[in-house]
Amino acid sequence: MKIANISAVITGGASGLGLATARHLIAEGAHVTICDLNEDAGQSAVAALGEKAAFVKADVTDTAQMEAVFDEAEKHGPLRAVVHCAGRGAAVRVVDKNGEPGSLEAFEDVVRLNVIGSFNVLRLGAARMAKHEPFENGERGVCILTASVAAYEGQIGQIPYASGKAGIVGMTLVAARDLASRGIRVCTIAPGLFDTPLLARLPENIKASLGASVPFPARLGYPEEYAQLAASIVENPMLNGETIRLDGAIRMAPR
Repeated sequence: MKIANISAVITGGASGLGLATARHLIAEGAHVTICDLNEDAGQSAVAALGEKAAFVKADVTDTAQMEAVFDEAEKHGPLRAVVHCAGRGAAVRVVDKNGEPGSLEAFEDVVRLNVIGSFNVLRLGAARMAKHEPFENGERGVCILTASVAAYEGQIGQIPYASGKAGIVGMTLVAARDLASRGIRVCTIAPGLFDTPLLARLPENIKASLGASVPFPARLGYPEEYAQLAASIVENPMLNGETIRLDGAIRMAPR
């Protein structure tokens, strides 16, 4: 699929991986609708990205709010691509340091955002794509989800995040098979350690230490590298049903 002139939705698009992807797709000629809960950041992003960007504040787990995002996107053409970057983690142990059971509420919140949110965005986006005329090769669109290497090597205290991201990995191939008859592809990117706003709050020496733990290149990933992979998935019709690790060959230690 050619990126030029398509309409795309990017969740979590006001910062980090999502913002880099918005910038990259716009540079290739797409119109991008950003969805994020941070309205100030979203408006600032659109102001910087220019006339090919729009912003809608929305919670990815809320059907009505996400329908509004897709309504906005389809003002600018048939929806052809969704890049779902929204998600977060929380520190929870199975049994905490005081010997008490880990927080079920915190676990549920993180799993709901990462798994339920991903499925909600996927189902609503795919339903829009399915209504549009296919390209000559039969393709109607592509959905890109975001997992994490924590889906495979979650560290101590990451059990809600690792569970949520593993859920995204688990739905990828099933969704691709489900949507194949409609000409809609589904892939997932599983980033390793990336220089995002979450890590930006850490001291430089800690960030350098984290980067040095990556075999090669021995640094934190750049958000633009995520964006490059997302664009490649959009463009390459044979990429389907796959979770792609983007991690410099890192395998996370237990802590």
